[in-house]
Amino acid sequence: MDMGKFLSAFLQFLILVPSAVSCYLPAKNRMKYSAAKTAVLCTAVILLYSSAAASLHGLFSLNVNAILLSSLVPFFFLYRRTVDLDLSCTLAIYVGVCAIETFPAQFAYSFDAALHPASGAAAFSFEAALLRLALSALLLAAFAYPATHHFPWAVDRLNFPKIWYSTAALSSVSLILNILSVPQSYSTLHAGRMQWLFPIFETGAFAMLVAVYVLFYRGAAIILEHAELRERMRLLEMQSRQYHTLQEHMRQTARLRHDFRHSIHLLASLARQNDIDSIRAHLAEYETSLADHTQADYCANVALNALFGYYQEMAVFANIRTDWRIELPEPLPFSELDMAALFGNLMENAIAGCQTVPREARYFCLTTEVRHGNRLYIVSTNSFDGKVHKGKDRYRSTKHSGAGIGLASIFAVSEKYGGSAKFSNSNTEFFADVVLKL
Repeated sequence: MDMGKFLSAFLQFLILVPSAVSCYLPAKNRMKYSAAKTAVLCTAVILLYSSAAASLHGLFSLNVNAILLSSLVPFFFLYRRTVDLDLSCTLAIYVGVCAIETFPAQFAYSFDAALHPASGAAAFSFEAALLRLALSALLLAAFAYPATHHFPWAVDRLNFPKIWYSTAALSSVSLILNILSVPQSYSTLHAGRMQWLFPIFETGAFAMLVAVYVLFYRGAAIILEHAELRERMRLLEMQSRQYHTLQEHMRQTARLRHDFRHSIHLLASLARQNDIDSIRAHLAEYETSLADHTQADYCANVALNALFGYYQEMAVFANIRTDWRIELPEPLPFSELDMAALFGNLMENAIAGCQTVPREARYFCLTTEVRHGNRLYIVSTNSFDGKVHKGKDRYRSTKHSGAGIGLASIFAVSEKYGGSAKFSNSNTEFFADVVLKL
């Protein structure tokens, strides 16, 4: 076997190293294993694969690009098994990285054509392979910061499969065009002005693809900002409803206070007549009247209290037995909007689950408690019909395709505050356990 040919091919297959790193950076918060374990696994696989593939190329003169292309699918499934992402998001990241990584190859072909005009892509030189690897490493260095500080935010929060699939489709177009434009014979690059036009065209195509990704990120930010504003608006509507309820409660209380003097006169008259039974009946009726106009006070935070009141009314209307024990730290160390999203999604999902069973079987227990002085524990249990849609490690929505947006939001809030969120179920109950660091 020609060692020079082997080393040149081996160097070309090492392009998988920066490609793998680029795939994992946006998914850093969704990796199933630790970064060290994932790095060891990927390094072992890439080295073994590169050695075997380079040997096949050296022994049988197989085309390096053909070997790489045939490996895209198995590498995708390997990547999917090591991240906890929906198919749409996984595909968008993977195809996007593959599309980006074709550009160093195109520039390397142009460089190789200048060095070896009579050669072609099948005889990719060692120098060109080294340049390709260097350009890939530079791309990784250039995109490392946005890939680790901006895109994980979109990956964690953007739960719209259609948007991810659309991004994957655009990346696929770029990937396919670059594959089709690989110069099999470098003589084509020396025809007319192609020697200059080819790298200029590739530079423009690369700039357009990067612009697409930037626009995607900005679009995702706008979509999520709109969703946040919608959540804030919903919270304000709940607060407004709670405010009107409190106003009505105050009017009823004022009327009861005004009418109380009449009750005093009546009780005094009944006492003079020694009519104990009538006194007891009147007091029982008055006590019931007071209970009917008592406003529940769940916590000191006005907005969250309104939220709890809103869903309590919803639960009562749906004939759901509730047992809520709310303890929140004061002052609230978390964003009010984050807490509204977390509790709102928990209660909305629980009430929706209860409505899948007969009225007599509906119950919803919610407990929040500060433990150890630095943890807020939230435990939710509700009845439901036992029917769930579950992927490998994550519950999926029963209302639409893809992951449940409510559960994903709870996950995002728990991770934001250094905590965790776990969901489980039996045949009759759904459980949610959330921990937040104070």
